[in-house]
Amino acid sequence: MSKIFEILLILARPAAGKSEIIKYLTMQDPKIRQKKYHIGNLKVIDDFPMLWSWFEEDTILSDLGHPRLHTTKDGYFIKNYFWDLLIRRINLEYKKLQRDIKSNNEVTTIIEFSRGEEHGGYKRAFEYLSDEILRKAAVLHINISWEESLRKNRKRFNPKRPDSILEHGLSENKLKKLYYKYDWQKLSKLSPNFLNIRGFKVPFVIFENNDDVTTEMGPKLGDRLGKELNTLWKFYKKNQ
Repeated sequence: MSKIFEILLILARPAAGKSEIIKYLTMQDPKIRQKKYHIGNLKVIDDFPMLWSWFEEDTILSDLGHPRLHTTKDGYFIKNYFWDLLIRRINLEYKKLQRDIKSNNEVTTIIEFSRGEEHGGYKRAFEYLSDEILRKAAVLHINISWEESLRKNRKRFNPKRPDSILEHGLSENKLKKLYYKYDWQKLSKLSPNFLNIRGFKVPFVIFENNDDVTTEMGPKLGDRLGKELNTLWKFYKKNQ
């Protein structure tokens, strides 16, 4: 049996600390990362660069005098099903990664995204994840309040680097419209320790981060992350 998670979904409200956790894991010695966190050689799939490319392409199309394809001028998707398209893109990226990974490599693929109820929430997103992903996945959900999401969104935003994984942000109006209503608690209360998605039992744990241990990426983050991922590993092994 493998000693690592094959797929780890990291889910949370915007600015909760998802990208900081991923960066922290990439900084660890591979042997320590595997032993302490059950994370192997890292491959990361994040839907933010995908959707950001749509904003950039639509700006170019507008400059050329052509209709925008994906987004309105004020930065909303023209069609709600583009959120479903992003999940299918994640499936496709994972399939390509699997094609190129050698069989003897100990690889953990981390998949990161946020979803609010306004565009279907996690309930809708999970329905579009592939069977291949759901069969191998575990979930680390980072729990912060709406107020903390708003605070950290303000703090991290760098207008000179709006395309940056660690420095992008949303306007407060857009953050509230898209992410104020959030369905994680509804879904996670249905069954303790496991999400039931299309017949797949997907183990999960909740990483509490309202005290923000992720920004500094220090020992507190490492200890808490180790505790939660070891708990998740027990559920994951049982599920395998």
